[in-house]
Amino acid sequence: MSEDTAKKPRIHWFARLEHRLHVWRESRARRRGRTATVLPFAGYGGTGWVRLVGRVLIVPPRRRGADGEYESVRGWRSFVGIPVGFAKVSIVIAGGTHEVVADRGGVIDAVIDAELPAGWQSFTMSVEGQAPVEGTAFIVGDDVRFGVVSDVDDTVMVTALPRPFIAAWNSFVVDEHARIPVPGMAVLIEQLMRQHPGAPMVYLSTGAWNVAPTLSRFMSRHLFPKGSMLLTDWGPTHDRWFRSGREHKLRNLRRLAEEFPNVKWLLIGDDGQHDEAIYTEFMTDHPDSVAGVAIRQLSVTEAMLAGGRATSDDHSEDTAPWVAASDGAGLRERLTDVGILH
Repeated sequence: MSEDTAKKPRIHWFARLEHRLHVWRESRARRRGRTATVLPFAGYGGTGWVRLVGRVLIVPPRRRGADGEYESVRGWRSFVGIPVGFAKVSIVIAGGTHEVVADRGGVIDAVIDAELPAGWQSFTMSVEGQAPVEGTAFIVGDDVRFGVVSDVDDTVMVTALPRPFIAAWNSFVVDEHARIPVPGMAVLIEQLMRQHPGAPMVYLSTGAWNVAPTLSRFMSRHLFPKGSMLLTDWGPTHDRWFRSGREHKLRNLRRLAEEFPNVKWLLIGDDGQHDEAIYTEFMTDHPDSVAGVAIRQLSVTEAMLAGGRATSDDHSEDTAPWVAASDGAGLRERLTDVGILH
């Protein structure tokens, strides 16, 4: 066995099977005359660089009603797009053109050198000669010292995850317009953004990239502040059946701490999954990167559907304040008490 072969990681058989299925579906779709398109998601960046995310897919056309508006979308439609693996994507930003390659699942996650002013900035992505699609990224100024990272499931949107049947029902069956926001959370996050001008807002979720467009429409419809999105690609990795949501969140939190060493983050989550344990571990490893933790406490019914409530530890000795309440209004009061909100 050669040295190169010995170092090459062995890919899980399920991952190979998934890739073959995607290749077969892509070939079938292209024979029908369909072409790939790119979907940019909201990214973020700092001085001299920007992290851009998106996905290359072959998607079926959406139908419009008699009024010209798109018809209601069931959750399963978010998952019928065919990912185009290893697609070459052209990105135009800050007057420069850059070529990047998507991963096996069609996901684009690239850091590009670019000088951009602070705030929301635009760029375009294009693939296979198709018309460029515009995306946005939030550039964090050098003087910014505060940011917000928020979970999505059961923190800003009621989903009752991760009980498998309920998760499948909410993800694949429920109409996107039937999804319910957690009371008061939009007002809370909007107030945080208003009192901290220029602060980055990051929605960090274990949800699949497939639902990113649906999530963006949900946020806009319920008046949540616009923010960068960090989701994940469901399915197998090179060494396991499914990706770890816990590792996904911790990895991105650590990355944010490294990319913005002067920013202290308010971490918002719920007590129905692993948010408390994740935030505790991150605070232990990066105490100077945490401004505080706000945990939304699930109701008895929500906790039952979500598979139980996480065990709460004693946070009285933590380096940053730790607050909890059942909704956004309660968290606003607690955050005001500890001085994070005016």
